[in-house]
Amino acid sequence: MITLLREKSLEVLHAVGPLILSICILQLTLVHAPLELFLQFVLGALLAGIGMILFFIGIDVGIVPMGRFVGAELPKKNSLLLLLVVAFSIGFATTVPEPDVLVLSDQVERVSNGAISGTAVLSAIALGVGVLTALAAARIVFGWPLKYLLAGAYALALLLALFAPPEFISLAFDGGSVTTGALSAPVIIALAIGVSSVLAGRSPVADGFGVAGFASVGPIITILLMGLLRS
Repeated sequence: MITLLREKSLEVLHAVGPLILSICILQLTLVHAPLELFLQFVLGALLAGIGMILFFIGIDVGIVPMGRFVGAELPKKNSLLLLLVVAFSIGFATTVPEPDVLVLSDQVERVSNGAISGTAVLSAIALGVGVLTALAAARIVFGWPLKYLLAGAYALALLLALFAPPEFISLAFDGGSVTTGALSAPVIIALAIGVSSVLAGRSPVADGFGVAGFASVGPIITILLMGLLRS
């Protein structure tokens, strides 16, 4: 555990260290924010760093191994419907608490003065991830080529973008980018690796990866559809 704590501390330091250093340099040279605000930033960065360390340890110790175990056990039930429902549920459930998704949905509601509901955006993003995670699980079972599914999904997204309101186009592509966060991506990938590892003729590398990237197209489609329904 000590080794894991050290490794995650270094990872977090590498991740947030440049940001903290940049802000400190700007504070000393250009922006000169009030001391109270700067100290709040330092305290917030410290708390965020500690939280990230604990979060990443929890992901590695418990969540990812359980995701692989669940993925490996589901095909043994010989029920495609069960596999799809579980894949959808995990994709949806891991997206709702994703910090990046929560920040985006909150900012959308604030900037639009409530015209676009943050809850609606959050639900649309989670729905999109859930549906395409289930479709990705079906791809692993049936051996569908990922490149064709990606081409079709992005083609649909681009087609919808031609008709959606402009404010939803930019929101949709941001919505797709925030879904591959520290919580949802490891769980979805672990689930896919688990499923592919027990199916005959499937490769955990070739079939287990690509799921998170494919699932991130889902929010683009659902948010564009939301925009079309509101127009």
